[in-house]
Amino acid sequence: MLFTALISAQENQVEQDSTVVHYMIIEGDSIPVTEVELDEVLMLPNLSFKDREARIRYIVLRRKTIKVFPYAKLAAERLETLQKRLAQLKRKRDKKKYAKVIQKYIEDEFSAELKKLTKTEGQILVKLIHRQTGKTTFQLIKELRNGWRAFWFNNTASLFNISLKREFNPIEVEEDYLIEDILQRAFQSERLDRQRPAFAIDFYACVNKWSKPKKKLNKTKE
Repeated sequence: MLFTALISAQENQVEQDSTVVHYMIIEGDSIPVTEVELDEVLMLPNLSFKDREARIRYIVLRRKTIKVFPYAKLAAERLETLQKRLAQLKRKRDKKKYAKVIQKYIEDEFSAELKKLTKTEGQILVKLIHRQTGKTTFQLIKELRNGWRAFWFNNTASLFNISLKREFNPIEVEEDYLIEDILQRAFQSERLDRQRPAFAIDFYACVNKWSKPKKKLNKTKE
């Protein structure tokens, strides 16, 4: 009778509460949870290239992208720290003083390494800074310094075919799509630490646009 009563009580409890409870083991403790949020996983297409030249181009671009992405990630992290700290300061003088300290720190931290970058690596970095911060390098310099300094930096960079106003736009620029593809593969393989972009990127829309085989034009005989 006791066993029957226990079974009946359990059935009633199940009928009253249909929520399935799972348990997560965190540091040896079982934590009940009703749902588990999973990170989005992109289904990456198989790599295919139209010729050997395109394959080599992708491999070179991959090496350069993986090299400079940590700098863009660090820049985004420093900018976020700066903005949070400035929001806590009330006096304009304190904000200006703190901003100068951070600016000098960033310049000293980056300058030695950035001098080693090639022209193409520098341009990729400019694009990735826009991806991670939502602002062009020109805009960041203008906000953190002044318009003249941003203008000077841009003109200096232009001598090396680098535009600080360049944005990251994988849906319109094929090279940017390839960079995004490289990043997603590096994130999944844990070769790079994942950091979400500052704006939404529809990766599958980019795949649909750039992965479609190009239509061959029929030559007409005259």
